[in-house]
Amino acid sequence: MPAYIHQIEQKVPEFSYTQDELRDRMKEIVNGDEKERRLLHHIYGRSGIDTRHSVVDDFKKDGNFELFFNGQGDSPGTKSRNDIYINKGRKLFVDIARQLLDSSEFKVCEITHLITVSCTGFFAPGPDYDIIKNLGLNNSIERYHLGFMGCYAVIPALKMARQICNANEDANVLVVSVELCTLHFQSKPILDDLISASVFSDGAAGALVSNKIPAKESYYELNDFASAITENGKEDMAWTVGDHGFNMVLSSYVPQILSDGLDMYLSPILKKYKLNMDEIDLWGIHPGGRAILDKVESNLSLKPDDLNASRSVLANFGNMSSATILFVLKHILDASSNQKTEKTLAMAFGPGLTIESAFLTKVTR
Repeated sequence: MPAYIHQIEQKVPEFSYTQDELRDRMKEIVNGDEKERRLLHHIYGRSGIDTRHSVVDDFKKDGNFELFFNGQGDSPGTKSRNDIYINKGRKLFVDIARQLLDSSEFKVCEITHLITVSCTGFFAPGPDYDIIKNLGLNNSIERYHLGFMGCYAVIPALKMARQICNANEDANVLVVSVELCTLHFQSKPILDDLISASVFSDGAAGALVSNKIPAKESYYELNDFASAITENGKEDMAWTVGDHGFNMVLSSYVPQILSDGLDMYLSPILKKYKLNMDEIDLWGIHPGGRAILDKVESNLSLKPDDLNASRSVLANFGNMSSATILFVLKHILDASSNQKTEKTLAMAFGPGLTIESAFLTKVTR
């Protein structure tokens, strides 16, 4: 039984920063020597990012310094960071769920399942509870939370939504992801921390999945999913809880590790999907960073235009962890097309290194 993505919505926090602004501010914050300032200039200059967003304005020279740089140390504790995640995050969860319903053909009473996704904070009752109470969803709705999986988590969430729809012909599933990565900023002049600080940002996105054929002009059919773990990379991308926020390891070796593993990974999934490379019309690649996209493009011999959606999302929003792939899929979905159906391959990467993929068909009436 097919399942469809009816709607994708996205939202970013109110505070925005240009990458140049953040680069110059980081030079002041890190307060390193000339070598470290040159390294920062190089990292930010080659990031492929123009703008990023955050729930705090602390990185501006005239910010409120609610969390960072408030005279109480530049490394607030995990509780302080998580308190802001609770305060800011729960509103974004509700806002995206409301956007999904307001722009869809579904009534509130027709939503049967809710899947929330996040790896940048915790609270209970969780965001699922807030969505139910604020939107007036049925109290008996089935709900699930995918936490601490990292950047690839939305693809398993969509896979779960499709499985739910396959098991229940009346299922209508909300998938909502919110990631507030900037709350875990580390100011130490350590390469992994500098790389993380140069790409991560905050954002929220969601999708509405159902068995019903959408009434929209454009929509996705969810066809299949595949997952794999690369042979190397366990130590190069990791996400742990520390005393001063969550510690993100994002090694400079990640692009090469992904590149080395893509051929071995992609061949069996294309066989599973019964596809050849030249049959894929659209590519939705998680923009973990510019170097990752460059390696994917080179390794798979893609045309420069094939990754336009991924590069555009990276430039305008940065890496918003799990929410990012929905920004990419929305960009592709909103683009005009002369073809009625286009085979679409989405891929996202996360700790492990884990590679998750989804085979979709973009349908345009």
